[in-house]
Order: sequence, then C-alpha cells, then structure tokens
Amino acid sequence: MSESHYDASRTGLLLVDPYNDFLSDGGKIWPMVKEVANEVGLLEHLRSVVAGARAAGVRIFFVPHRRWEPGDYESWDHPNPSQQLLQQLQPFANGTWGGEWHPDFIPHADDIIIKEHWAQSGFANTDLDFQLKQHGITHVIAVGLLANTCIESTGRFAMELGYHVTLVRDATAAFSHDHMHAAHDLNGPTFAHAILTTPDLLAALAPAER
Repeated sequence: MSESHYDASRTGLLLVDPYNDFLSDGGKIWPMVKEVANEVGLLEHLRSVVAGARAAGVRIFFVPHRRWEPGDYESWDHPNPSQQLLQQLQPFANGTWGGEWHPDFIPHADDIIIKEHWAQSGFANTDLDFQLKQHGITHVIAVGLLANTCIESTGRFAMELGYHVTLVRDATAAFSHDHMHAAHDLNGPTFAHAILTTPDLLAALAPAER
C-alpha cells in the first residue's frame, strides 16, 4: 500500500509517546524495545520523519501517554495487562526525567500537544479528534511507540473516524519481532491505507513536481 503525495495542509503527523523512558538510554522501557529499535533505526528515522514533516509544512501533533502519578490504576476495576505493567514500572512519571520529552523531540511553538491517553488509543478520552478536525486534517501519519499497542490502536481509531491512516514500518518499534510482524503484516493492512518506510514517506511528503 502506498500514497504518492500528501497535501501538507490536510496531513498531521501523530508523534506518539516520545518520552525519555521509551527512547533514551537509562529509560525504564528502553531496554525492552532497544533491540528492535536499533535494528530498524528508530531514532534516526523518527528524526528524519519529524524534520521532513516540518520542512513540508505538515503540522505535528504530540500524542502522549499518561504521565504516571502515585495511585494510578490502584483502584481500577479493570486495568489491562499493559496498565498493570505500567503500575509496576511507573514509567513517564510526572516530574521525572523519564516523563520528559526525548531531547530530539521537543515540541515547537506551532505543534499541538494532545491530552494524555490512559490506555493505548490516542483518541480515547482525549481531544485528538477535535484538534485534527479544527486544523482541517484528513490524513494522519502515526509514528512512535509501541507499534502493536498505541500506534495500532490510534491508527484503528483514526480509520473508524474517517481519517486516511499511514503507518511507517521503521519509525516505530515494539518488544519483539513478532509484535512488529503482527503490527505491519497482519493487523496493519486491515485498517491502514498506506504502510511505508521512512524514505518512501519522505518522498511522498515532498512537494509535488510541476
């Protein structure tokens, strides 16, 4: 699946969970994604995608997970397994280095920071849909972490809401190769309109030749 060109005025880059705990050495979750992230060149490709989006005039939407606070999930009736893991690890803790943006992905003044999501979808219980609609966005490109949880859930939700959805194979990572295979080869084709590599995406973001 491919997309030959993206209209910058109608396209939004969804940068999901670019926290130190996910992307930096010393981060609480980095050891779990490091092997796959290094194999696909995650950080290099994320930098390229973000730079390419800015150069093309594509607006960037930061889609952050809930920054952990004391008491999170403790009284919940139905925390899912991922939330139970978060309760143990306490990643992205508010006020800590792990809960700060990775230094290569600091929001710019014209970026939009979406309300934090509690589970896996960047849309559920947030203002993402509202902000996208207010900025005239019809096409979304989802990058960041994790491929088979937040990226997949956000992409599925976007499709259900009528957005054109693009996944980028090498601008995301997961805990295992099986998770990546499921995200891009099994599940992705059921909802995404395009599944690209970073070079293909950058070519599609470039202004069309006249």
